[in-house]
Amino acid sequence: MIRKALLIAALALPLPAFAQAYQCRAPQRIDMPQPPRPDGPRRDTPITGYTLAISWSPEFCRGGKAAKDPANYQCNGAIGRFGFVLHGLWPESTPGKYPQWCSLTPRPTEAELKANMCMTPVPWLLEHEWAKHGSCMAKTPAAYFQKSQAMWRAVRLPDADRLSRQPNLTAGDLRRAFVALNPRFPVASVGIRTGNGGWLREVQLCYDRKFVPTPCDKAKFGPKNDVPLNIWRGL
Repeated sequence: MIRKALLIAALALPLPAFAQAYQCRAPQRIDMPQPPRPDGPRRDTPITGYTLAISWSPEFCRGGKAAKDPANYQCNGAIGRFGFVLHGLWPESTPGKYPQWCSLTPRPTEAELKANMCMTPVPWLLEHEWAKHGSCMAKTPAAYFQKSQAMWRAVRLPDADRLSRQPNLTAGDLRRAFVALNPRFPVASVGIRTGNGGWLREVQLCYDRKFVPTPCDKAKFGPKNDVPLNIWRGL
């Protein structure tokens, strides 16, 4: 009942300005992806919490190769320009033994994929996230995507483009900017992933099993607050 109430409340919230695509429009049709191939064993372990993984698209698309792929809507500009996008909603368990690959079926329909492409603009990734993570916490792709949308819409993300211009930016600056917009999150619940050179790749929000923000473990928390952070603007 607690989960249901949280999800209903989240769906009622307005869409955040910086937690969404810029001028996204879903494509008229898409080519259905190939069925996902598991990259590890099936694990139906008890769920102890969740991670909402939010990617920074300019860094993901950096380099140009993905921008030339007609099937990569996140980078090629065919349906809009993207800042933060949802990588996925992941059930968690004992470190190293998180639930995964509980089922490859049912597969998402084209309509279900299209309906979520302004949240996660890569069809194959949507199906991958459902099969690897979602099938361990929901019975159908539609139910998993509904939970993901609810969590996504409940979050307000700071203007990373503006933050990228801040002198001497640190990981703590990004965390504090996030918490200023989402007071229910403690700073310790905002995990950050960076690549070589300290470039922002992803924000990972940590929740307990009732979808209440909770401190991340050391690995998921990422760089300490005083560590320098770079944010690529895609220019």
